[in-house]
Amino acid sequence: MLFPTQEIGSIARPNWLIKKLRGASLKNGDLDELNHWIKFSSFEKPKELKDILKKERIDEEDKNKLRDLSSLLVIRCFEKVGLDIVYDGEQHRTEMYQEPISNINGFKFYGEVRSFDNKYYKKAACIEEPELKNPYHIDEFNYIKELTDKPIKVPLTGAYTFTNWSFNEYFLKKWIGKERSRKKAIYKADYDLAMSLAKNVIRPNILALKDIGAKLIQIDEPAATTEPEEIDIFLDSYSESTKGINGCKFSLHICYSDYSLLYPHILKLENCSQYTFEFAQSDSYDFLELMRKYKDEREVGLGVIDSHSDKIESPELIRDRILNATKIIEPERIYVNPDCGLRTRSWRVAFKKLENMVKGTSLARKTFS
Repeated sequence: MLFPTQEIGSIARPNWLIKKLRGASLKNGDLDELNHWIKFSSFEKPKELKDILKKERIDEEDKNKLRDLSSLLVIRCFEKVGLDIVYDGEQHRTEMYQEPISNINGFKFYGEVRSFDNKYYKKAACIEEPELKNPYHIDEFNYIKELTDKPIKVPLTGAYTFTNWSFNEYFLKKWIGKERSRKKAIYKADYDLAMSLAKNVIRPNILALKDIGAKLIQIDEPAATTEPEEIDIFLDSYSESTKGINGCKFSLHICYSDYSLLYPHILKLENCSQYTFEFAQSDSYDFLELMRKYKDEREVGLGVIDSHSDKIESPELIRDRILNATKIIEPERIYVNPDCGLRTRSWRVAFKKLENMVKGTSLARKTFS
C-alpha cells in the first residue's frame, strides 16, 4: 500500500479524564463531549466508563481504569478515521520527560520548568551514572496490543533529549578542570551522559518492549538541533540506543528544528529506517532535496498537517503535499502523518485533521492507481 498513514504521538487527554484524576467535578459540557466521541467511534464500553465517572471519589484502581478506557477510546477514534498505524495518543502519559526519568536511577528532580505549550514538568539533574530502574511504557504497550489489529508504533524519548533537558552535574564534575574551556567540558560531559543513557537506559528499555512484541519504535528527539555543535552527540547516542537490535523498525521524529543542520552528519545514523519530520508548518521540501542530494534512501514520514494550528487542512491540500513530495523522492518511501503530536489541539480539531489526512492520502493513492 502506498502512503501508509500514521499518528506521531500525543492527543490531548480529555477534560473528563483530567478532572476525574484530580478529584474535580465534571460539567455537563464534559459529558456531552464524551458522548459525542462515544457515538463517533462506536466505543464498546460506555457504561463501564460512565459508572466510574459517576462516583464521587475514585481509588487508584479506578484511575488506572479511566486511563485504560481513554486509551481505548482514542484507538477507536483512530480506527474510525482510518489510520493505518496507531498507538493510543499517549493517554497513559502526562509528558515525555518526567515519567521516564522517574524510572532511571541516577537522577534527582529539582523545580518545575515550562514546556512550549504552557505545560510544566519537573527538571532533573544527573547525579550519578544512569541505570534503568524499571522498563517503562511496558504496561501501556501490553494493554494496547490487545485492543487493535492495526500495526502499533511505540513513541519514546531519546537519549539526547533527556541529556539536553537535564542538569548534567555528575559528568560535568569529571570534566571541569580537565578541559581548559568550560564549553569543551560541557560538550564532553553531555557526550558521556547521552551515551550512558543510550547504553544503560534506552537500549534495554527498547529490548524490553521488543520482548513483549513491539516491532515499530519511534524515537523522539525534539532537542536534536538545539545545540548545533552537539549534533554528533545526538547521532551517536541514537545509534548506540538501537545498536544490535534486530526485528524492530525504528523511526526518528524531530520537531521544532532546523533540519538543514542535520546534513551530512545524519548519514552516519545507524538502524534508522524512517524520518518523521515537520513539513506542513513551513510548507517546505528543502529537507527532501537534501535527502536527494546526499542519496539518503530512508523512508520519510511526511508531515502534512500543522499541529500548531486549528486550521483544518482540506483533503485536496493534503493530496497536493503528498504529490509534491513524490516529485523529489519515490512514492514507496513516503508515509503520511501530522507534523507532530496533536496534544495542543482539541479533539474536534485533531480528529478532523486526521480524517482529512486519510481522505487526502486516498486521493493521492488514486493518482498512482
